[in-house]
Amino acid sequence: MSRAPRRGRSLEPDGSVLRWPGARARFALFGEALWTGILMAITCVPIVTWPAAVAAGTAHLRRYIHAEATPASEFFRDVWRALPGGALLGGVTVALGALAGVNLALAAGGMIPGGVPAAIVAVIIGGGAFVITVVAAGVWSPGVRWRHLLRAAPRLVVADFSSAAFTVVALILAGVITWQFLPLGVPALGLVAFALVAIAERRLVRLADPLR
Repeated sequence: MSRAPRRGRSLEPDGSVLRWPGARARFALFGEALWTGILMAITCVPIVTWPAAVAAGTAHLRRYIHAEATPASEFFRDVWRALPGGALLGGVTVALGALAGVNLALAAGGMIPGGVPAAIVAVIIGGGAFVITVVAAGVWSPGVRWRHLLRAAPRLVVADFSSAAFTVVALILAGVITWQFLPLGVPALGLVAFALVAIAERRLVRLADPLR
C-alpha cells in the first residue's frame, strides 16, 4: 500500500527521473562527481592530458545519470580514446596559458612597451581557447574527432550563449575554490565535469523543446 505513493512522488514534474534515472539518488550522484574528480586529477598529472580527462569525466557522469555502467576501467578507456588530438589541444592551451602568464608578468613589471594591451590580448586569446576546448570536451563521446568538436563548439556557444556563460561561471568558481585551498581542486574537477554534463543536457532539452 505504501509503495504506490512513493513511486508517484519519485517522478518529478519535469520528468527528470525518466530522463536521468541515475540522478534519482542525489547524494550518490554527488559522491560519484567527487570520485570522478579524483580520476580526473590522476589523469591530469601530465598536464597536457587535461582535455582528455575532462572528456572522460563528462562521459563517465553522463553514463551515470543515464543509469548505465560506470566502472573506473571505462573512464580510463575513454581517456585513451580521447588522447589522440586531446593531448595536442592540451599542449596548445598550456602554451597559450604560459604565454598569457609571461605577458602579464612583463606588463606588471613594466618591462615591455605597451605591455598592458598585449597582456590583455594574450589573456583573451588564451581564455577563449580554453573555454572553447572545455565546451568541446563537454560534448565529447567515443569515436568523435576533436576537430569536429572544435568546429561545433563555437556554434554551440553562439546558439546557446547562456550555456556558455554557465560554463565560464563554473570554471571561475572552480578556480577560486582551488586558489583558496589547493586540495579542493580535486573535487572541483569532478564538479566542473558534472556542471558540463548538466549544461549539455540542458542544451539538449532546450533545443528539443520548440516552446523554449
